[in-house]
Amino acid sequence: MKYNPNEIDAKWQKYWAENETFAAKNNSEKPKHYVLDMFPYPSGAGLHVGHPLGYIASDVYSRFKRHQGFNVLHPMGYDSFGLPAEQYAIQTGQRPEDTTRVNIDGGVDKEGKQIAGYRKQLDKIGFSFDWGREVRTSNPDYYKHTQWIFIQLFNSWYNKNSDKAEDISTLISVFEKEGNANVNAVSDDNIVAFSSSEWNSFSADEQEKILLQYRLTYLAETEVNWCPGLGTVLANDEIVNGVSERGGFPVIRKKMTQWSMRISAYAERLLDGLNSIDWSESIKESQRNWIGKSVGAMVTFKVKNHDEVIDVFTTRPDTIFGVTFMTLAPEHDLVAKITTSEQKEAVEAYIEKTSKRSERERMADVKTISGVFTGAYAEHPFTKEPIPVWIGDYVLAGYGTGAVMAVPCGDERDYAFANFFKGQNGMQEIKNIFANVDISEAAYGSKDNVEIANSDFLNGLNYKEGTKKAIAKLEEIGQGTGKTNYRLRDAVFSRQRYWGEPFPVYYVNGLPKMIDAQHLPIILPEVEKYLPTEDGLPPLGNAAVWAWDTNQNKVVNTDLVDNVSIFPLELNTMPGWAGSSWYWMRYMDAHNENEFASKEALAYWESVDLYIGGSEHATGHLLYSRFWNKFLKDKGLAPTEEPFKKLINQGMILGTTAYVYRLEGTNTFVSKNKIADQKVQPIRVDVNFVNSSDELNIEKFKAWREDFNTAEFILDENGKYIVGREVEKMSKSYYNVVTPDDICAEYGADTLRLYEMFLGPLEQAKPWNTAGISGVFGFLKKLWRLYFDDNGLIVNNDEPTKDNLKSLHKTIKKVAEDIENFSFNTSVSQFMICVNELSSQNCHSRAILEPLAILVSPYAPHIAEELWSQLGHTTSISDVAFPIFEEKHLVETNKEYPVSFNGKMRFTIELPLDLTKEQIEEIVMKDERTQKQLDGRTPNKVIIVPGKIINLVG
Repeated sequence: MKYNPNEIDAKWQKYWAENETFAAKNNSEKPKHYVLDMFPYPSGAGLHVGHPLGYIASDVYSRFKRHQGFNVLHPMGYDSFGLPAEQYAIQTGQRPEDTTRVNIDGGVDKEGKQIAGYRKQLDKIGFSFDWGREVRTSNPDYYKHTQWIFIQLFNSWYNKNSDKAEDISTLISVFEKEGNANVNAVSDDNIVAFSSSEWNSFSADEQEKILLQYRLTYLAETEVNWCPGLGTVLANDEIVNGVSERGGFPVIRKKMTQWSMRISAYAERLLDGLNSIDWSESIKESQRNWIGKSVGAMVTFKVKNHDEVIDVFTTRPDTIFGVTFMTLAPEHDLVAKITTSEQKEAVEAYIEKTSKRSERERMADVKTISGVFTGAYAEHPFTKEPIPVWIGDYVLAGYGTGAVMAVPCGDERDYAFANFFKGQNGMQEIKNIFANVDISEAAYGSKDNVEIANSDFLNGLNYKEGTKKAIAKLEEIGQGTGKTNYRLRDAVFSRQRYWGEPFPVYYVNGLPKMIDAQHLPIILPEVEKYLPTEDGLPPLGNAAVWAWDTNQNKVVNTDLVDNVSIFPLELNTMPGWAGSSWYWMRYMDAHNENEFASKEALAYWESVDLYIGGSEHATGHLLYSRFWNKFLKDKGLAPTEEPFKKLINQGMILGTTAYVYRLEGTNTFVSKNKIADQKVQPIRVDVNFVNSSDELNIEKFKAWREDFNTAEFILDENGKYIVGREVEKMSKSYYNVVTPDDICAEYGADTLRLYEMFLGPLEQAKPWNTAGISGVFGFLKKLWRLYFDDNGLIVNNDEPTKDNLKSLHKTIKKVAEDIENFSFNTSVSQFMICVNELSSQNCHSRAILEPLAILVSPYAPHIAEELWSQLGHTTSISDVAFPIFEEKHLVETNKEYPVSFNGKMRFTIELPLDLTKEQIEEIVMKDERTQKQLDGRTPNKVIIVPGKIINLVG
């Protein structure tokens, strides 16, 4: 009976689907375990073999936990809103919802292109997903709840006293009774104090404008990353080297009125929470750096000849007498106000230049020094000396106050800036305020072993003493106070795009109003064009039906807006991270129409036990998800503070690119082995034209592109063209993509699964080599032959031997430990060792082969199900208990001793380990081989070490 993976795969995938084998229950006597993958964005390119790596790992773990008796929730869905689908729609004239649906379900798109479909591709790999809980963030029945959560954020404020989000009504109640003087809230910086009587006398619009300064999601003019090429705002993590990650368009900084999320309110809790979760230290450190907690002081510098002041946050108030100059971010509000007429042209030119650099680029670039003197001077709080004010793009408007007091003697970047502009108008000589420290070559940035000098009342103090005294003096003169600062800024939540969640917002007198939750979802309208309008409005400005009728409580024609009962709706949409910031909760209760999940479901599943996904989401999705989860916990809607207990970042599977070599200036291609000193141009070629021996199929290559039709080739002596190879990122543009569909079709899904796990440690990057597949496929055929010969099943009821049991239990122990430690590659090695041993032992015992099928099942579920069925079982192997390891089968009872004569080993003898020295000597001396070696002699000495050696001397 031959191993036929295609038949077996189809049979069991159909069985699992029809029987809903992996459907999790929301209430079970079994302990729960929630295993989650970061859900994919469905693109038309489909899956390549790098994509399923994390999914296979999570599936192995999920199946293992089922074998251990857990009620496992292992769901899958699609992060289906976002920029790529919209860009594709613009380019091809299709609707984003149509292309998204085809990309998920498969089919033919408008251009006639056959799309495999993510769902079909995933099914072919045999994942144990609970497909009954599938979510798509672009479906109205899903984003209805995203809109609802947005409303909850709008109707909340952050109370520092209770250290949690509270309903906005509690804040209004305080305002009505006592004003805002004693309110301890996370809010805008420019809050104006008012009394209760003043609040009660404000108009409704005036009150609403004040409340926007406290709400957890709010409208404000914000510095954003504007991408003209894409016509939208981008998050920092959507920008690479100053251009958009999608399309490579330039990005500039500009001010726009945007919705923002007050994530900064949760900065300290986001930091503290990292101590309670099992994540890699590198991811935790990324988040700590992004949050950027600093303890120091807020210092106020007056600007000479102006009413303006410059507020600066510093972690080193002890160095205040070393301030040599000040630097403002180019975007700082004060720049235009304080710049002198002589410096105006240079300042404006510099601002224009720096607006083209992203914040991330500016933060990362520590080598480039640039800046311009504004012509203005600030006043030192204590000495009253003038301090020149510069602008420089190493200062960011959104970090701290967008201004720094530059102390070059104690900061390398300030030191480099001061030396770069040394001697120029507006740059003073560096002041050294450290005793016995030479700063002629470099700044002294250490806080330790330093004595402050040239600093009036701080002279002779160390860092801690100086900091304390400086803050006290600043507070005394009303020009500073102690403060904790965070780099984390509020997250811009608006996108000038079409394909995203509509805001449940309409505008009355320019102020936002929330649509009542009972009228959700507000469904994305049809538009003719997905580009901004002619007057620059977002794409929803093209919608003919996009106004809110407050009498009928429904969306109506835009031209009916009268600003009496029918009002304009928000034209921006939510960013891609909106739907992904809570999706794990929706899986808990995916079909609940009234709530995003019931309290019972949330209480049962609590949080994700294991989350697997890419490290590229460290400061994007993972941070936003933690923020939303904490907010929902504050509102009594989430059961835990943290969403993901354990996080594993899978490494990348790299492609092995193939290169052909064209002689410069010709259409002649030379085989790699024939290049020598010739000048050639390397050209990437489709890996599907190359076999496992690196030989190019010349005919396919010539037919690939028109300019290659007439190509000529210089071949090896054997008449072959050999390509070059290079390990690179797997990408369609590199022509090195291998699809899982092809591997499954040729070798079966189990071979793909085992091979991906076998490639190396899960968290490391590793190159794909299709040639290595055959070894894993050969292993599965060898496993099959333990159970079948050409005539059928050969499993018997023979008692297993000690060696059989030893091979099995070694494998039970190793596989269980490896899965718990996520060392999947070494498990596959152990399977191979075990099958080789059992084959050598000619083992066909049911007592060994039944548990072996269970062990293999998490990794190779299709063959395991078939073996289990052929062994006579009528139910799925997926819920069968995992074999129990018994130590006794690994305890050695015999020892093969080397028997030596005068130190030279002559033969071996196997003896029980529990024999005494005397018993061993008696057996050895009676052995015919010993008698032959001694040839009638009596040894002078017999040395025996039980369990180790036997040596006869003399």
